[in-house]
Amino acid sequence: MASVSSSTSSTSTTSSGVSVTTSGTTNSSSIDWTALIQSAVDAKTAQADTISTTITNNEAKISAYQTLQTDLKTLSSGLASLSTAVVNSLSTSAFAARAASISSTGDVSASSALSMTLKSAAATGDHTLTISQLAAAQKVSGASQSSQTDELGYSGTFSIGLEGGATSDITITSTMSLQDVVDAINAQTSTTNVQASIVQVSSTSFQMVLTGTEDAADITYSSTSGDDILNKLGVTDSSGSFTDVLQEAQAAEFTLDGIAMTRDTNDISDVLSGVTFSLLQSTPDGTTLNISIETDTSQIQSTLETFVTNYNAFRDEVIGQQATSTDGTADSSAVLFGDGTMRNIMDALQNALNSTVGGLTMADLGLSFNESNELELDTSTLSDILSTNLSGVTKLLSAQTTTSSSQLSVVNTGTSPQSFTLDLAVDSDGNLTSASVGGDSSLFTVSGTTIIGASGSIYAGMAFTYSGSTSQSISVTSTSGIATQLYRLAKDYSSSTGVLQTQITSLTTRDDELQQKVDDINSAASTLQSQLETQYAKYQAAIESANSTLNYLKALLNSSSSN
Repeated sequence: MASVSSSTSSTSTTSSGVSVTTSGTTNSSSIDWTALIQSAVDAKTAQADTISTTITNNEAKISAYQTLQTDLKTLSSGLASLSTAVVNSLSTSAFAARAASISSTGDVSASSALSMTLKSAAATGDHTLTISQLAAAQKVSGASQSSQTDELGYSGTFSIGLEGGATSDITITSTMSLQDVVDAINAQTSTTNVQASIVQVSSTSFQMVLTGTEDAADITYSSTSGDDILNKLGVTDSSGSFTDVLQEAQAAEFTLDGIAMTRDTNDISDVLSGVTFSLLQSTPDGTTLNISIETDTSQIQSTLETFVTNYNAFRDEVIGQQATSTDGTADSSAVLFGDGTMRNIMDALQNALNSTVGGLTMADLGLSFNESNELELDTSTLSDILSTNLSGVTKLLSAQTTTSSSQLSVVNTGTSPQSFTLDLAVDSDGNLTSASVGGDSSLFTVSGTTIIGASGSIYAGMAFTYSGSTSQSISVTSTSGIATQLYRLAKDYSSSTGVLQTQITSLTTRDDELQQKVDDINSAASTLQSQLETQYAKYQAAIESANSTLNYLKALLNSSSSN
């Protein structure tokens, strides 16, 4: 703040000697330098404030797009197991899930006699099983020893293992106890498959027991040097035979669907594809175990329930972006109101849901929209169709690929199945050399008898095996079910190259450009402020100098008038 004031009063004498006094009025001027500078700076930064508002609005849109992107990724992930119905050991399809039930005929508990584990795409069907004998490992016992910790006084080396398997040499010294011998044997169990233990018969009686860890194989033993350790411990007699065999090694014996079989283990995985039987006890004469292996439809239902939840979550987000205020204008939270990209995605998903495949629609699955336009699932309707028309449900939901030749088997349909003619070339030795479509052999790679769609091509994810020995052209026909279409749409729209990411990238780039403009404007405003502060400081100094001169003149005039 600076002020300038003047107050003049003077006396003069005319030529006639008359004294004349003149008086002037007082003048005052006040200047708010800070306000002047701030006003100039504000005028400069007004455009930056407008741009910053645009950036903030863009950030809100980016966040909304990212939410839609996340919801679509969740939707896609949840649909993956319904998008394909390929049934093989590597399949993650819900249609490849298997469930088994076991019942019994006669006086036997099914759960006590048998347990089963099933892999994806295990062979389905009904079977009967009887168990004559469980596989068992050989178990032998030694003579009673008075202590398990006293030194035995034996020194020697022996070889031990299972018949037909690897053996290890065990060295025993005179200071070792029965427990030390057991520990030395068990240190090699991973190689020998022979395990040792001590049974305490009484406080003064301890016996070493040797057990094979694999069924249907005898324990082999030989003394190689020094004392015959197992003979000294009463495990073998003078001829090298075991003195006390607690359990003979034996194979499992069972009959499946009337076919008698034997295996060296009770865990049998090579009888039915993808099925492991765990034999638990023999079945009495006249009793049978009844096995039923079928598609686990509960997996299909669970996946559809998840889909409904995920679809509604995305739908709710879209609805939220269409909200209006009481005056009919877009709500402040609806930053994507009227957005064409969002509307196109929603329309595409709804069109896929309304597809008819094989004469069935989503209504046949129990899917419908309620009065709030939310997707619902009637599990009763779904259960009925799964039990009566599983093949129809499979075609309605998933990708289906068939070939015109039994020599070309489908391994995988991929998530974007195509229909085309596959031209296969075989050399004079009957080896598959190439697979092409329309003369282009780069679309598929060949490895032995396996044909795989090239990555990045429209055939990516498709795979076949060829059992033929001649060149030929085979038609491949594919259809896309509802789940396949939804999966592909959700995945494409939410991908790193999808339309949502394109919008996000575009807005982010625009915000970076706008922020640079804001920074430039603010920098220029800061420079202007510094310039004005320097300029006005000079004005202030000049005013203060003027005030000082004025005060001097005033004092001088006052002094003159008093004389």
